[in-house]
Amino acid sequence: MDRLSLYLTLLSGSFITGAIVIAGFTLGYYSVWTVVIGAVAGFLFAWPTSYMISQRIKRQDPEWTPESDPDKQPAIQRPNAPEV
Repeated sequence: MDRLSLYLTLLSGSFITGAIVIAGFTLGYYSVWTVVIGAVAGFLFAWPTSYMISQRIKRQDPEWTPESDPDKQPAIQRPNAPEV
């Protein structure tokens, strides 16, 4: 897991939740279940979506180079550690 995907999780989760809730309201579903379904979907899809976005950003960045193997990283990153 990289730090960029952690920051993107908040953004993508709120975007997914908001999009589903707005789509539900637009279709005429004015109930609490519309909000609940949007929140659950946002929670479930936030991390995979943000991880894919993070990997795409890193692939397209010519200045970014991985400095170590991701499998050798500890579970909790040091604050000054290189990005994986």
